[in-house]
Amino acid sequence: MATNTNPTKVIIPCRISFANIWQPKAINGGDEKYSVSCVIPKSDKKTLARIQKAVEAAKEDGKTRKWSGKIPPNLKLPLRDGDIDRPDDETYQDCMFVNATSKDAPGIVDRRVQPVTDPMLVYSGCYCNVSVNFYPFNANGNRGVAAGLSNIQFVKDGERLSGRASAESEFDALETEEEEVLGEDMPDFLK
Repeated sequence: MATNTNPTKVIIPCRISFANIWQPKAINGGDEKYSVSCVIPKSDKKTLARIQKAVEAAKEDGKTRKWSGKIPPNLKLPLRDGDIDRPDDETYQDCMFVNATSKDAPGIVDRRVQPVTDPMLVYSGCYCNVSVNFYPFNANGNRGVAAGLSNIQFVKDGERLSGRASAESEFDALETEEEEVLGEDMPDFLK
């Protein structure tokens, strides 16, 4: 993996969910942004430790640049517990997650670092490396550390999280042209 010297930047190996990475989307009436939820198993202690370290670096940065020399209590933090925040979503069970956003489109590449332009190839449910930069914010009385979405590298396929069945799971293979497609109710034009 490429060398990273920025203490607030982390490459997160994860499963992606709510992947609005091809078109920006407005959430709760806000500005249109690209976004993704990075779902990390709680067993991946190494990645979670790197995220915590980057969040701490962002807090220190915020202390001097955003929060008048001290870290405020009750900061909003980006690393969240799926068992608490999304208890009814099995994708998030026994996982932590980070929601990362950007006004700019993320660069999306495949395993060989070649650009991906087909939205069907990188989707909610696949596994990726996601480049995230953690940064402090102080806006409208809200203070915390946010996650900025940079780039995404596809790693491997996973079960789609769209709620839609795959074509492979809905149809049987047809052996011959004459084989009945829809049973007895087959329309004449298919016979």
